[in-house]
Amino acid sequence: MADTNPHYDPTFIAFLEEMWGTGYLSPGGPEEIQRLLDGISLAGKTVLDIGCGSGGITLSLARDYGAGRVIGIDVEEPVCATARQRVADAGLADRVEIRQVAPGSIPLPDGLLDIVFSKDSIVHIPDKESLAQDAFRLLAPGGWFVASDWLIAHDGEPSPEMADYIRREDLDFGMASPTRYCRALEAAGFVDIILSNRNRWYLGVAQQELARMQGVDRPRFEAVMGGEAVEEQIALWQAMLIVLESGEHCPHHFRGRKPA
Repeated sequence: MADTNPHYDPTFIAFLEEMWGTGYLSPGGPEEIQRLLDGISLAGKTVLDIGCGSGGITLSLARDYGAGRVIGIDVEEPVCATARQRVADAGLADRVEIRQVAPGSIPLPDGLLDIVFSKDSIVHIPDKESLAQDAFRLLAPGGWFVASDWLIAHDGEPSPEMADYIRREDLDFGMASPTRYCRALEAAGFVDIILSNRNRWYLGVAQQELARMQGVDRPRFEAVMGGEAVEEQIALWQAMLIVLESGEHCPHHFRGRKPA
């Protein structure tokens, strides 16, 4: 599938990695991965990374957590190309595979996976019910769906402030509420469902990120994408902080288990 107008082009990838670290296109770095996977062993397991981005997390699942096989999928070619190169450079092509896929049902066999994993990428998938059903289908009995996502605190229309933030992101966000996520997981058949609100954590982090863009690190960001684009990102972060402070924007961790 060719991407004629990818959201995550090389310049944007470089900006996000300058903000969050090489291979990371969302906040928290290795520490947030560790929190997500707390109590879940990947050793020798077959893992799917939905929205693998530029590959840093996908590699970590194999290298740092001992997964036997990791399949990273994404819909955009620029991030897949970057991820494939990282896999090759790390010498892990025998255990890590990067696939570009079309939006929709994930093209893998039923029951193939021990873990379905995703970090802050399924916000781009508006149909959470179909996503939960697909994850359930792909998992072997006893397997876990473990993910983080950017949620909105309520069902229905967003506030004007939230609508402004989503418009500024311009990344086709399909945000859902914690209630909708929980219902989608339950309807798909998952048990042992846990949701954890990360709003207060990311509020503090986002304040630090904005300060970096406005202060000492601004020249580094401008070297990546130019001064005008940095101004746009500053305005985006300012809009995001409004809805983080109100609690309407509420990143969550969640997990659910397919019954054995």
